[in-house]
Amino acid sequence: MTVHTLNRKQLVPGKISDVFRFFENPLNLERITPPWLSFRVVSSTDTTVQLGTRISYRLHWKHFPLNWDSRISAYQKDIGFTDEMTHGPYRSWYHRHLFRSVEGSIEMTDTVHYSLPLGPIGNLVNSLIIRQQLESIFDYRKQAIEEIFGISDT
Repeated sequence: MTVHTLNRKQLVPGKISDVFRFFENPLNLERITPPWLSFRVVSSTDTTVQLGTRISYRLHWKHFPLNWDSRISAYQKDIGFTDEMTHGPYRSWYHRHLFRSVEGSIEMTDTVHYSLPLGPIGNLVNSLIIRQQLESIFDYRKQAIEEIFGISDT
């Protein structure tokens, strides 16, 4: 099984408590996900993420409806949390969100480790389609976060 990695960093102005609070709310994921995915939070066991929170989503990929369930497998207030897919389109999905204060801004780091089913065919689909789509999803997310928080001067 090949594990692929996507890394993103972004600086946003604000206090770490305010930025982290935004990302603790599962419903805010809808605000930073591209509309072409028709992404919706179906349910969450908690109104703010914490260790063990389970969240169910519904989205559409190329007109195909998909269900996705995740669990918060690590959590540290104002530092970060990790969501892991428990059911969904990937063979595995591990997304770590880290936050730290840097010179008047908050540095947000996203690290996603993911693998696809179907072995070599999945790897080919990743290189032809999936990786590019993930990049565009995170590009959209960066712009949405800038619209919400502004652009950092640092």
